[in-house]
Amino acid sequence: MDIGVKSIDQRVRENIKNYNINNLLIAEYLEKKLRNLSALTGAEFYITDRHGAKFVCVGEFGNFEPDVVENPGEKIRVVNRTIGHAYVKYNKVPEENMELVKEAVGQDLFMIAAFAEELYLHKEYAFYSDALEEKVVDESYRTKQMEKEDPLTGVFNHVYFIDRMKVLDRSEVVPIAILYGNINDCKFFNDTYGEEESDRMIAAIAGILKEEAKPEYIIGRCAGDVFNILIPVPEDGEAEEYCARVQAKCEAFEDPRLSPSVAFGVVYKQNVEETMHMLLSDAEYAMFENKLEMKQRPEYEERKRKGLA
Repeated sequence: MDIGVKSIDQRVRENIKNYNINNLLIAEYLEKKLRNLSALTGAEFYITDRHGAKFVCVGEFGNFEPDVVENPGEKIRVVNRTIGHAYVKYNKVPEENMELVKEAVGQDLFMIAAFAEELYLHKEYAFYSDALEEKVVDESYRTKQMEKEDPLTGVFNHVYFIDRMKVLDRSEVVPIAILYGNINDCKFFNDTYGEEESDRMIAAIAGILKEEAKPEYIIGRCAGDVFNILIPVPEDGEAEEYCARVQAKCEAFEDPRLSPSVAFGVVYKQNVEETMHMLLSDAEYAMFENKLEMKQRPEYEERKRKGLA
């Protein structure tokens, strides 16, 4: 499953450039370890970050200024990338112990680098796991949203709206206001200005429906130009007032071309034995009466065609 998260191997290879020695080793503990090693062997240590800044110093280095380009010392590498440099002085090491001390120092520097790499991998695997989990959750959420939302308008799609309607029917909640909304002359705007402008108008009307709705309203786009709305246990006149607010906002919508307009029909489920699916046809019939009334107004046609002027 491709969910947009780079592979852990790619992450490990790329992200090491964002780390330095001070991200992977604790100076206090490293200094303590090197002091013990110095006391046992006589070796002295000067550890820098990848750019040459001092990280830990154990011994007498005076005004030592490391040159990590020309004289990089012993490179401390993690995942094949340098995170620091180790400069070692053996001036106080007895000659007869030199070979053994250099071997011990080499092993300890190797172990230090290995510890830093282990910590780096642990961090990156943890980050990767978190990112992967977050991405999976996000993808799951988006998939669920896509399953129930109409992509153009953000209201419920037809399938999910019907499911919600059935749940309400089973819950035996009454009364419920059932609204059937139909965009006026959607075909005219599509034929005149094209699909993109027509979609813009549908989205604008959906936005108004959502703005004027209370949180408990259930809004679905149930066909290209049809919106159904359910209002559980409405107050007296609440559904009609909602329709009036939506229509008023549509009329106040300012646009050089579009003149959004929507007709409504409202019916009520009063009896738990009724199903809202049966009542939707009554709401549709009431919508046609409202549509006819709206289109008979003298200003309607002028407003519809304002973009052609």
